Amino acid sequence: MFDTIYPLISTYIPFLFITTTLIGILWAVHWLLIAKHGAVENEQLFSRQLMMLGLTLVALLITVLNLPINENSRNQLIGLFGLLLSGVFAFSSTTVVANLFAGLVIRFNKPFEIGDFIRVGEHFGRVVERGLFDTEIQSEKRNLISIPNTYLITHPIATTQRSGAIVSVSLSLGYEIHHLQVERLMIDAARQSGLEDPFVHIIELGDYSVTYQISGVLEDVKALITGRSKLYRFVLDVLHDNKIEIVSPAFMAQRRIPENQRIIPPPITHSPSDSAPIAEEIMFDKAERADQFEEEKQALHAAIKTLEEQLKESDGEVRENIRRAIEDNQKRLAILKATAAEHDKSDQPVNDSQA
Repeated sequence: MFDTIYPLISTYIPFLFITTTLIGILWAVHWLLIAKHGAVENEQLFSRQLMMLGLTLVALLITVLNLPINENSRNQLIGLFGLLLSGVFAFSSTTVVANLFAGLVIRFNKPFEIGDFIRVGEHFGRVVERGLFDTEIQSEKRNLISIPNTYLITHPIATTQRSGAIVSVSLSLGYEIHHLQVERLMIDAARQSGLEDPFVHIIELGDYSVTYQISGVLEDVKALITGRSKLYRFVLDVLHDNKIEIVSPAFMAQRRIPENQRIIPPPITHSPSDSAPIAEEIMFDKAERADQFEEEKQALHAAIKTLEEQLKESDGEVRENIRRAIEDNQKRLAILKATAAEHDKSDQPVNDSQA
């Protein structure tokens, strides 16, 4: 009886050994990629799960190739395996697959980072999250907009540089006002609003008016909306204070007024309160949190990397202190990721996407 059972067992021993080894490898990779990192962000978690799926498919293929069966049966199983994979791709949504590959392209090219202001199509806002299938931005109205990644790679993306943004305002004035006076006053208004290196362009000579554009560099790009509003306000104040009217070219044709009357609002002593809330902190609250979380996370990663390098060159009590510092930073990193995940769950996004 032993002589009958032993050949059968010996036939399956290599297969069992290979299968056990593959299971052990998959478990180890799962622990290194996912289980070891308890507070991994959704974006990183999904990419790691995708990697685990690929490794699992490879392991299944190796298992099938090592089955102790004849070659015809093995070929039939491999054909069935390939057919199942083809069916998954065929019956799954082409949009989902396209968004997946588009997300990978965006990660490779990096046209924007979390916290950046971007404009794509009719959408404008700050980036909150870069997913593999869509990208979430927060608009000026505080809405959360999920934009499919295929839309992002098929439309031009305008990203505001963090080193500074150009803020501009255009307005039309009559030909009776000399352009040198207008340029001087508009540059003065831009400087009062806090812009750096202001400049003026004449962008159109119309039938009844001249169109000017004043631009300047806003260094604090997080205050982009407020910076633009301040520029508008100071342009109004400076021009009105210098008795320059900002009216429609057809204004006089619609209503007669005394020749010496200026169309300028009367001066007031009230000025905007410094204690007023900053608009960007309300409009882009989630984007600002995401930007802060990203900066703190990068700082903690850099600190851990530096400490790990110091750990290799230390010994004794110093080595133990460095190890404790690394553990403290890792705990802070885990708390930071958990806090970010809680904020993500508490926010309800508004879907305003285009395919």
